[in-house]
Amino acid sequence: MADTSALGFGHFLRNADIVAQVLLVVLAIMSATSWYLIVMKGISQTVRQRRSQKFLTFFWSATSLEAVQHELSTHGAHEPFGHLTAHSLRAQAHHEKFGAAKLEEAGSAQEFLTRTIKKVLDEETTSLENGLTMLATIGATAPFVGLFGTVWGVYHALVAIGMSGSGMLDKVAGPVGEALIMTGIGLAVALPAVMGYNWLTRANRVLSAKLDAFAFELLTFLSMGKALQASSQGRSLKPGVALAAVK
Repeated sequence: MADTSALGFGHFLRNADIVAQVLLVVLAIMSATSWYLIVMKGISQTVRQRRSQKFLTFFWSATSLEAVQHELSTHGAHEPFGHLTAHSLRAQAHHEKFGAAKLEEAGSAQEFLTRTIKKVLDEETTSLENGLTMLATIGATAPFVGLFGTVWGVYHALVAIGMSGSGMLDKVAGPVGEALIMTGIGLAVALPAVMGYNWLTRANRVLSAKLDAFAFELLTFLSMGKALQASSQGRSLKPGVALAAVK
């Protein structure tokens, strides 16, 4: 009978050849990278959401766009909604002062403002998706890396069994079972990456939808600022006022 107590993960590591060792290192790097991305982007997502909510509360409570611009000039923009507002206000002021002096400024003030908002939205979307491709790649490839290690281990185990001339079950089960460890490691690396990717993708999609809705409101406020000032008569900016003005 084979000494099954000698088999296991420790025995597998001690007897792993260069290919298995390289695959283990690759899986370890993939695991460390995925957890780093999940933790860092998760923290960034939480901070971004809190700052965004704080800015939106201030924006809809402000008495005028001038107050919003003063706040942004004083404290800066540290989240997507503030970043979008700051660039939009700057674009409007620039076009009013200099007009269409360059090709990127061609068209009316509203067209230039629309292009600026779209550009900022694209930049924010790219920033939100940064790192997600790596997570998706790890989630998709880690099981196959582990499977390759298993196939390699099973092959060498069967070759060794064939050379020994013994086909007893206890001689086959141990080495083959150890080879399956690589598949387990691959799955252990892939599962957190896939779950983290799905979580971050959904959070980014929700934030992008809110940012798109806010961009429409902001464009309406900036495009019809004078009409709003005449109709509001000192009222605070509230969601839906711009849509009512358009109708």
